[in-house]
Amino acid sequence: MGFFDKLKESASKAADKAKDSVEVVRLNSQVAAKRKDIEKLYLQIGEAVFEAYTTNKESAAEELIKANSDTIIALKQDIEQLEVKIRILKDEKDCVCGQVLPLDAKFCSTCGHKFEESNEVEAEVAVTTEEPVATTVAIESVVEAPSVQCCSNCQATLQTEDRFCENCGTAVEV
Repeated sequence: MGFFDKLKESASKAADKAKDSVEVVRLNSQVAAKRKDIEKLYLQIGEAVFEAYTTNKESAAEELIKANSDTIIALKQDIEQLEVKIRILKDEKDCVCGQVLPLDAKFCSTCGHKFEESNEVEAEVAVTTEEPVATTVAIESVVEAPSVQCCSNCQATLQTEDRFCENCGTAVEV
């Protein structure tokens, strides 16, 4: 019955990934709608400013500009919150340099920035057993071409464009 248990577990993981993908699409459509609303508000502000300029009544547009600006600020905050949710669903995080990295990365592979470990990431790492990770690395090293780079410090697998190790932050030797 071990085969069927594994099959059931795999199907469950696939269903979870599909549900996450649908949620990401839903969140992205909300972000797009909010961005479109922001563009409309910018257009209204521009038209109000132009109208005030041509009629020499700058104070007439002030109320509309303030109201629309407050709405734009609120929409941008909503977008930021939605983008955080998307990153969590995708198991990704942003570096200060703009690079998108896996959620469990300790260092940025582009600029070497060190991430503070959050309790959530530590809890996920604690739940993960070490044996499958070691097995995955061993399989990757057999399957990958001989030109695969490894960190000189911790032996973690590096991508060709990495300038720093995501695991320990050591600069990649060129």
